[in-house]
Amino acid sequence: MATIKDIARAAQVSPATVSRILNQDMTLNVTPETRQKVLDTAREMHYVKKNRPPRSQFTMGIVQWFSAQEEINDSYYLTIRQGIEDYCKNRGIHVIRTYKADVGYEDLLKDVDGLICIGKFCPEEIAMLRNITDRILFLDMPVADTDVTTITLDFDQAVTLVLSYLYKKGHRKIGFLSGREYLGNNQLFPDERPDIFTGFCRKMGLEYEPYLLEESFSSDSGYRMMNTLIEKGSLPDAVFAASDLIAIGALKALTEQGYRVPQDIALVGFDDLSITSFTSPPLTTVHAPTYEMGHYGAQILHQFKDPKNGCAMKIKLPCYLVERESC
Repeated sequence: MATIKDIARAAQVSPATVSRILNQDMTLNVTPETRQKVLDTAREMHYVKKNRPPRSQFTMGIVQWFSAQEEINDSYYLTIRQGIEDYCKNRGIHVIRTYKADVGYEDLLKDVDGLICIGKFCPEEIAMLRNITDRILFLDMPVADTDVTTITLDFDQAVTLVLSYLYKKGHRKIGFLSGREYLGNNQLFPDERPDIFTGFCRKMGLEYEPYLLEESFSSDSGYRMMNTLIEKGSLPDAVFAASDLIAIGALKALTEQGYRVPQDIALVGFDDLSITSFTSPPLTTVHAPTYEMGHYGAQILHQFKDPKNGCAMKIKLPCYLVERESC
């Protein structure tokens, strides 16, 4: 039978790290990749935790709007799912994981006790999912219906935090590189951050209009958008990217064109992906508590077992700024 020391050797981490990850220690500061590596290694080695709590009769369904391949390319939604599954694993809760791209995914969920939906869904999809079970919760997706619990990021707080930070550093010309997300009916999802950004800039008298661009949430998109700004011949003092992937692409474009970050232009990302600690320079970014979003969502759905005895909640999680060397 595999031991914690066996897993530590295979995963190349300390036994203490393995123990804390397997015991769901939320104060442990490790990357999502390290956490997942330890969990995968324990599973591959058929590790059985001693004094394991009895298996619950509760079955939790997960619908991920990203495909499995998209999860690999962008860990934002993957980390949300990991938060859910870690909560369930520690409590013996059975999980049925599905992807919206899977054919007939709704049929797999027909017998779940509760359902967590990760990402963006159109009204028709929301109605279909609500027909599966009354015990439903949406993560990273605001739903206006007062009977539906949602957990989202506090974008107003996050954007204001970044712009206040840049303003205090003396930046008066600030750009914003954002992306588009589409719902199941091919309708554009309304990201509130551009409006928050422009509202702050107008209030503070900042120059921003020449530096607003929007494509997709990818490094390729960030690379193209930054090159577009460079080709215009007039760069802002600072650029706020709506995702770390956009920021990483923008950083590559600036480096190739001979611009120094942060000496010539400051750069801020959003998400706090683990790779941002290793860019050159390391990227200042907004930490989005995605793992906690998933963990809290699973806890709420599990503990509020009868929707008739509770009220729906609209929860917004605050973000914080991780200062590195790109500003």
